[in-house]
Amino acid sequence: MFVDYKYRLRFRVEKMCEVLKVSSSGYYKWLKNRGKPGAREIRRQRLKKRIRHFFCHFKRRAGSPTITEALRQEGWQVSSRTVSRLMNEMGLRSITVRKYKATTNSRHSLPVFENVLDQQFSVSAPNKVWVSDIT
Repeated sequence: MFVDYKYRLRFRVEKMCEVLKVSSSGYYKWLKNRGKPGAREIRRQRLKKRIRHFFCHFKRRAGSPTITEALRQEGWQVSSRTVSRLMNEMGLRSITVRKYKATTNSRHSLPVFENVLDQQFSVSAPNKVWVSDIT
């Protein structure tokens, strides 16, 4: 990350740190902790695991506000925006299920027109039959 190993034998670490505008103590700290995730990354991974758990628990129907509330009840301090961002990173999207709504009322006393065409779409000349559809 900071200083490439192939240059360690050619240049002094202090000089490379100076050129790259990083502290030498920061370089040695990075060298010591290389490959180990920090506290923030560990928390982030645990949070992602809990988000996936709740997403599956709610049958893939819960969005970020619902999952945020469940996490808060569990003791996590997290915002809905953070949960939303992590869900997007993981590719989790809630399934929206719309309720059935009847759009036709067949029980009425209004006159119903008879079916004159009776599915006979073959005509002898143009402009003899016109049809329409309410959809």
